[in-house]
Amino acid sequence: MSEKSVERLKCLIIGSGPAGYTAAIYASRANLSPVLYTGKEPGGQLTITNDVENYPGYPEGIMGPQMMEDFKNQALRFGTDIRYELIEKVDFTGPVHKIWSETGHEIHADAVIIATGASARWLGLESEQKLMNKGVSACAVCDGFFFRGQEVAIVGAGDTAAEEATYLAKLCKKVHLLVRRDEMRASKIMQDRVMNTPNLEVHWNTETEEILGTDGVEGIRVVNNKSGEKSTLDVTGFFVAIGHKPNTEMFEGWIDMEENKYIKTVPGRSFTNVEGVFACGDAQDHVYRQAVTAAGTGCMAALDAERYLSEKGII
Repeated sequence: MSEKSVERLKCLIIGSGPAGYTAAIYASRANLSPVLYTGKEPGGQLTITNDVENYPGYPEGIMGPQMMEDFKNQALRFGTDIRYELIEKVDFTGPVHKIWSETGHEIHADAVIIATGASARWLGLESEQKLMNKGVSACAVCDGFFFRGQEVAIVGAGDTAAEEATYLAKLCKKVHLLVRRDEMRASKIMQDRVMNTPNLEVHWNTETEEILGTDGVEGIRVVNNKSGEKSTLDVTGFFVAIGHKPNTEMFEGWIDMEENKYIKTVPGRSFTNVEGVFACGDAQDHVYRQAVTAAGTGCMAALDAERYLSEKGII
């Protein structure tokens, strides 16, 4: 690619969820002239979330897609250049970071903010996709409130599943925890909490065949993978807690990561191991995974980037 086709930027933001848009708002107000690439899912996971009731400032709640539209419009108001494209490749070898979009456009940026988020892992059922946001959820903390006093099911066997199952048990009449094997992967203390929760029933060697319902979850059909026996559970909510996958593949080999591929950042900051590259939101947070914490780290990343550029004499 010729030199003329290379675009030079002070600040590039990769990703467009609460973290990316918040970073864009702060970076724009700091006159960093940020360019934001939305990726394949503009707005991130909140675009597949109906009611958001736990984000401060929305006393009546708000629909996830509308909330992300508000974030986007605020970033645009301050001058963020938003591009509806994927970033496909990076090269972080030098002090100026090289990035390529899916169309082959080459960018050289002094500061890069990674806000690529994470994606929930799903079972892959057709009925799961059909009833998404109609009783099917991948976040008990986000959506459990809507199922107060009802009977729900949750799939998973790790610490997250155990934690979310016990959380749901505080709100719901009964919780069915579906475990694919005859044991859980969760830590001993989390397993003890599950076993000592009276309204939480564990179904061992159990897999979900289908989620029943048309406009909402009306039940699930499960099968015991040892006996082959099928049964139906009358639930109105179905939660999937089989993990999240951070969208960080393109940064492997450049950025230090945890074993689970979440980006490592300096505790309490957004710094990565590469000078001038910052990470925020669910791409580096596998503990909280909330919109409000993602937005908070997006703010941190923009402030860190601004200070970095100032110290380097770039702004």
